[in-house]
Amino acid sequence: MTESNTLPTGDNVEGDPPVTVMVTRKPVEGKESEFEDYITGITNAAMQWPGHMGTNVFRPNKPNGSYRIVFRFDHLSNLQNWESSPERAEWREIAEQVSQPREIQTITGLEAWFTLPDCAINVHPPKYKMAFLVWLGVFTLVTLLSLLIGSYIEDLPLVVRTFSLTIIVVPTLTYFVLPFLTRLFSRWLYPSGSS
Repeated sequence: MTESNTLPTGDNVEGDPPVTVMVTRKPVEGKESEFEDYITGITNAAMQWPGHMGTNVFRPNKPNGSYRIVFRFDHLSNLQNWESSPERAEWREIAEQVSQPREIQTITGLEAWFTLPDCAINVHPPKYKMAFLVWLGVFTLVTLLSLLIGSYIEDLPLVVRTFSLTIIVVPTLTYFVLPFLTRLFSRWLYPSGSS
């Protein structure tokens, strides 16, 4: 699949949403070490790019398995700038030498939070299951934060209290809680046969 047909287009604010890209790659046999070097190198390079919001690498659970790399950009336009850059082209050449052809999917919805390394790249849980786990994560975090810092922020104005809670909840939910809950509830999210 080529990059030109995986990215939606749009040049206004509504057409420039945050975006998550999931790439599946399998190292060429005997080049696993070089592939790990590639993963480290491209991740470090992408982190320096404007709008890059983080990368998660899911390594295979079994030998000769595929890697799932999930990375996020704040705007589609920043992703497109990275994808068309000379630096990205250099990394693409390295990837082609150390791994088999990739699978790629670009998404902008809740599905980005619910990815497992062993599931097919286009398989997502039902929306009600995703909504339940988001609720569970938010409920748990807000409850814990209210217990831990509630007494310190109770005299602050409502907007400041809300800001204080959400500035902690959203990144913690995105990078730690939902990946953990996705693994914990993987059999419920992805019943046998869906991957």
